[in-house]
Amino acid sequence: MFHHILQAQSKYAKCIDDDRLEDWPSFFTDDCLYRVTTADNEKHGLAASVMFADSRAALIDRITALREANIYERHSYRHILSAPVVLSEAAHEVVSETSFLLVRIMRDGVTDLFLSGRYQDKYCVENDRLLLSERIVVCDSSRIDTLLAIPV
Repeated sequence: MFHHILQAQSKYAKCIDDDRLEDWPSFFTDDCLYRVTTADNEKHGLAASVMFADSRAALIDRITALREANIYERHSYRHILSAPVVLSEAAHEVVSETSFLLVRIMRDGVTDLFLSGRYQDKYCVENDRLLLSERIVVCDSSRIDTLLAIPV
């Protein structure tokens, strides 16, 4: 299962890094949970999230708003991922954790380390395909730039 998760993680990151954001929701189940939070909030069991969606439809809405309504300085990401760690595996669910670094590249070429953290994932096996039923993005720092527009 490790290799399947590694492949799924790589395709997920490539989708975002290549600005194919309309394809991003296809990595999730219909009734998924996607949250971006801080390590401090996660440690203390606080539900506050920087980004939150509780369905694939909400993820689609987020991308539609990003493309058509939101005003923000255009930029792109480059993900650097660790190997995933499989924490548990059952017949139709796999729980894993993957560390990440996220580099942000602005239109003027300025490049900086934007975020570091970990993906806490629950994958559902549907029709021989791994889909995220839950992705909690836990950012190491509690200081997150307000320019968090693109999914992590």
